[in-house]
Amino acid sequence: MTESEQRNALIQKMPTGPGVYQMVDEAGVVVYVGKARNIRNRIRSHFQNADTDAKTRAMVRQIHDIHATLTHTETEALLLESNLIKRHKPRYNVLLRDDKSYPYIFLSRNHDYPRLAFHRGPQKEKGRYFGPYPSAGAVRETLKLMQKIFPVRQCEDTFFANRSRPCLQYQIERCSGPCTGEVDEDTYREYVRQAELFLAGRNEELDRELTERMEQAAAEMRFEEAARLRDQIRAIRRVQEHQHVSGGNGDHDVIAVRMEAGMACVQVFFIRGGRNLGNRGFFPSHTEGVPPEAVLQAFLTQFYDDKPVPPSVVVNRPLEEKEALEEAFAERMERKVTITHPQRGEKRHWVAMAEHNADNALQRRISDSASLEARYQALADALGLEAPPERMECFDISHTRGEGTVASCVVFDREGPRKSDYRRFNIRDIEPGDDYAAMEQALSRRYGRLKREGAPLPDLVIVDGGQGQLHVAERVFEELQISGVELLGVSKGPERRPGEEDLWQPGQAHAFSLDPHAKALHLLQQIRDEAHRFAVSGHRQRRSKARRESALDGIPGVGGKRKKALLSHFGGLKGIRAAGVEDLQKVEGISRSLAERIYAEFHSGSNG
Repeated sequence: MTESEQRNALIQKMPTGPGVYQMVDEAGVVVYVGKARNIRNRIRSHFQNADTDAKTRAMVRQIHDIHATLTHTETEALLLESNLIKRHKPRYNVLLRDDKSYPYIFLSRNHDYPRLAFHRGPQKEKGRYFGPYPSAGAVRETLKLMQKIFPVRQCEDTFFANRSRPCLQYQIERCSGPCTGEVDEDTYREYVRQAELFLAGRNEELDRELTERMEQAAAEMRFEEAARLRDQIRAIRRVQEHQHVSGGNGDHDVIAVRMEAGMACVQVFFIRGGRNLGNRGFFPSHTEGVPPEAVLQAFLTQFYDDKPVPPSVVVNRPLEEKEALEEAFAERMERKVTITHPQRGEKRHWVAMAEHNADNALQRRISDSASLEARYQALADALGLEAPPERMECFDISHTRGEGTVASCVVFDREGPRKSDYRRFNIRDIEPGDDYAAMEQALSRRYGRLKREGAPLPDLVIVDGGQGQLHVAERVFEELQISGVELLGVSKGPERRPGEEDLWQPGQAHAFSLDPHAKALHLLQQIRDEAHRFAVSGHRQRRSKARRESALDGIPGVGGKRKKALLSHFGGLKGIRAAGVEDLQKVEGISRSLAERIYAEFHSGSNG
């Protein structure tokens, strides 16, 4: 059967209804996911476009089979497509690399004296969440500002429960001191209410309230209180001037895409309660040859896959499937969601602001990309590679005198670090301090799994170390029968100074070095240092966990459940050590006698 006949047979197998299709290669790897009102017609168009579009032609050459899934509605198809893209990360789909959850400001509800806190992750605790904010820095800056205006505590509950005198924050007038009774509960609740109004964007209401109270205090000759209220009003107005968005009452996300040189930048501005909480830029991959409208639509489906959607989403491009997106978002949020593409008015100014930021970020990215591309080419030249590596993986080992050994694997592609693909390996069952055995275990686990799963392998594997570590890597790859992957050892030079690294390649009896200012060396230093950082942080976490658990393991009556309850209640070993017998008794499952045993364990002479 000819290639054309095979394609026609494949097309004829496809259903004619709406749904989602997955194109897979000979190894069974999904290379593209799409949706269509008529799956058969859409598949046919892919093969027809292969004659004129290089990207589609490359994709079509890899297609071995196509799996189709029919859905009842376009909305169902949209949601299924988004889930499949997120799961498989196909190499020919526009992909959003956004592996971070977004931070919020959390106002607790389960305490007589609620606190304001930084929060990231599932919203399980009872309270109110404000955000999302574009970065941790934006949350910290807002919390710092809140301390100056509203004296609401931001300390952990365990810290609060164990105070005998006010802390530094009270001394510098950044907290009202509820931990030691410096403020009565009613007054504190009023501070909390004001902070909540501010975070909810109800600044005008708050301004009006405080102004009336200031005037009343002045009329009653309570001048000190009037001055305090005056300063508070001024501070709130300064913030409002800085963050207020004209015509921006309510919650909106303003999203703009800009494209140049085959790259795309998407800027998102987060507006909540009329306040601009900040913005964040994204650079989706696989965008070359894709229209801006398609990039924007792919971004929206992936960006909001695991995030709350505000009632209003403002975009800079018209979307072909606007109604289907609105319906999908509304169904998930259980309320109305509108997507608008404004041509004039205040919202158009918001869009222009997002476009301007996207243009600036894109120009910087293009410049950085040219610099990064030069580094990759320089590395290929230095190592004698046929082409610059598309994907590199680097390994490092970290331990303290053999304790808590952890191996790291960091991944770089042509866009730089790919943190979602980083991996750590807890090394077990080796002689403490045996770095060669640790490296062998990490490499065997990593590439044994990739080979079993038929996953893509890197072009270059770097091990932190000299000839010995390189020989370990060669042995592992030989045992796994993996070929075509370049190996490199990077060790510190005789004086262990940056810029004097020794490089080891298979088959060479001696190391070689590069000029300290060489672009290739700078790239190797970057990936080596990143592997070291990731290994050290993993080792510290493992060692800390082991020590924390061992301190409780020796206490009769403290099993896994009670240990977990203690650590959760006090926030860690430090909190348990600081707790009294009465405090320990408050934890579920801890009796008086057990509390005394725990206290004695941490305060006896041997544990002093």
